Amino acid sequence: MKFIAVIPARYGSSRFPGKPLALIQGKPMIQHVFERAKESKLIDEVIVATDHEEIFNTVEGFGGRAVMTRADHETGSDRIQEVASKIEGDFFVNIQGDEPLIKPELIDQLISSAKESADAVITAKVEIKEENDKADPNVVKVVTDNRGNALYFSRSQVPYNRSGLQTAKTFKHLGIYGYPKDILAEFVNLPASSLEELEMLEQLRLLENGYKIKVVETTYEAVGVDTPEDIAKVERILGGQA
Repeated sequence: MKFIAVIPARYGSSRFPGKPLALIQGKPMIQHVFERAKESKLIDEVIVATDHEEIFNTVEGFGGRAVMTRADHETGSDRIQEVASKIEGDFFVNIQGDEPLIKPELIDQLISSAKESADAVITAKVEIKEENDKADPNVVKVVTDNRGNALYFSRSQVPYNRSGLQTAKTFKHLGIYGYPKDILAEFVNLPASSLEELEMLEQLRLLENGYKIKVVETTYEAVGVDTPEDIAKVERILGGQA
């Protein structure tokens, strides 16, 4: 199997236009993400999928590979599917372009799981330690069965600890996905599902249509860049000051 990492990098952003090009310790954020993904031991190729010539030229300039995609894609999955339709590959990993601290070990963990579950989409979860995050609708939660398959994703607190068990755990869903090529093509052509529209979570479209989503557990805490103020936070972490 050929494993491809794709990093969607859209120029337009209501809160942070040109975000992929924002400098972190003097280096564009998209380069940080690309170089982290390249450290994966199991990925065969890393590609940046973009809708903007400046991002394309920046990636090519530091020695990476970029593919121009349409500007009207609604989601990163749609953008990745366009790339998947143009290049050879069996399994495509969607890596968020605004996570410059992504761990290559997590990418390898997804791929290792994919080798054992060729018929599933693969994603990840991490235990929530902060109580406030459990009720925060911006923190997406996931519950799984005994085999690690997703039962549900929600912005609500699930499972709700009605019994008050001290051993109860709540898990945050991390926005990294791995798709077999055929499932990716089917997924983006499905109409939005009812639960997806309620929760505004596109992964629910897969569950509602009977697809299996395997969820690997990690200790990686995603640190995304949503606003210019987040740059300083990432630089502190990279500098070992956090």
